[in-house]
Amino acid sequence: MKRARLLIIDDELSIRELLEILFTQDGYDVKTAGSAEEGFDIVKDQKIDLILSDLNLPNMSGLDLLRLLKKQKRTCDFIMMTAYGSTENAVEAMKEGASNYVLKPFSNEELRLVVQRALGVQALEQENRKLKAGQRKLHFGYLIGSSRKMLPVYSLIRKVKDSKINCMIVGESGTGKEMVARSIHHAGERGEKPFVAINCGAIPENLVESELFGHKKGSFTGAIRNKVGLIKAAHGGTLFLDEVDALPLNVQVKLLRVLQEKRFLPVGEVIEEEADVRIVAASNSDLESLVRQSKFREDLYYRLNVVEISLPPLRERAEDVVELSRFFMERYSREYGKSLLGISPDALAQLRSLSFPGNVRELQNLIERAVALSVGNVLQKSDFPNYPQQSLWNREETIQFPIEGVNLDVMMDELEKKWLKAAILKTKGKKIKAAELLGVSFRSFRYRLTKHGLD
Repeated sequence: MKRARLLIIDDELSIRELLEILFTQDGYDVKTAGSAEEGFDIVKDQKIDLILSDLNLPNMSGLDLLRLLKKQKRTCDFIMMTAYGSTENAVEAMKEGASNYVLKPFSNEELRLVVQRALGVQALEQENRKLKAGQRKLHFGYLIGSSRKMLPVYSLIRKVKDSKINCMIVGESGTGKEMVARSIHHAGERGEKPFVAINCGAIPENLVESELFGHKKGSFTGAIRNKVGLIKAAHGGTLFLDEVDALPLNVQVKLLRVLQEKRFLPVGEVIEEEADVRIVAASNSDLESLVRQSKFREDLYYRLNVVEISLPPLRERAEDVVELSRFFMERYSREYGKSLLGISPDALAQLRSLSFPGNVRELQNLIERAVALSVGNVLQKSDFPNYPQQSLWNREETIQFPIEGVNLDVMMDELEKKWLKAAILKTKGKKIKAAELLGVSFRSFRYRLTKHGLD
């Protein structure tokens, strides 16, 4: 598989060496440069997928480099690092086309997450450009499937894309909620403005308010410089709040003011700022139940859920499995350098019989594995050897119930502990990835680790 190629630009040797080690360990092909000029020479000679550049560089700044690359139409994602996090520079970088920005000092996990997100979106957009010519139809550039269950989704996207109306996307984990949010944004009038996505469950609770609204230097311990919040970064565009149910109640109050008054107050500031941003939220939880339990504000729920877009699980749109399978096969055939021509009818029939509790994400992982291990030019049923012939969702089992009964809570705790350990082992201790494997928020994952004494 072709490794993504990163270019690290920083005039401090220690930072270059640290980031080179960090991202090389993560499997990236890493190049480094000590100046913007040196970095530009590398971009001219080599294909670079993502640039991670300091803003304050000698002679040519990181922002100047971003503008030069844009002028010469050299396409690669650009993430700005800065220890001089003024509002003007950060927002200007986003306006000039930067994918994101991070403030020094940063945590390794934060930086990894930002890079992963940028490269994931880039891969999808490259795929969309290749398919736009007509091999396979993508609805709004991001969505695949023409089943009856998906038609109401497409209809709602067409109706809301050009308005400022707030939307709530609901559905099980892995159904493609972020892809729907991107479709709404890029197909509509705000398509040329920033699209900023945030997973509310992946941010430590004490940092959520600062991430969303920004903060003023000195407003709390550790606030050593001004920070631009994601609402400001998304000005004029769309802010996508995934796992919105993970927002703390105090942050929900401030978000409600953004929706009602179109204004917000950064932490530590006394003057409010304008919030010209369209908010699309998503959740795989039962928000109405959380409202009844007073864990989610009722007024915020109704403000966010002006239009609800419900995504069907993959088991309810089995006719889309064939199209999705072929799409992923073509994508991973290119990535893994294979010459696959198709998927055999019996393999497709087997895939259609499964209910995929992990939805599209599970199907995608299954196809990637099959492509990577395939030896012929057509995927056969035998290329899916370890996958159950029938999903547990549909399988009826006879349970031999013990006479003395069972302690269900203890059994569930032991099962949960087992899967937590397995996920940590599978991801070699990378907790964010482990949480993703288990389909839970990072905050929920940390809580469960603590509960079982695994943290």
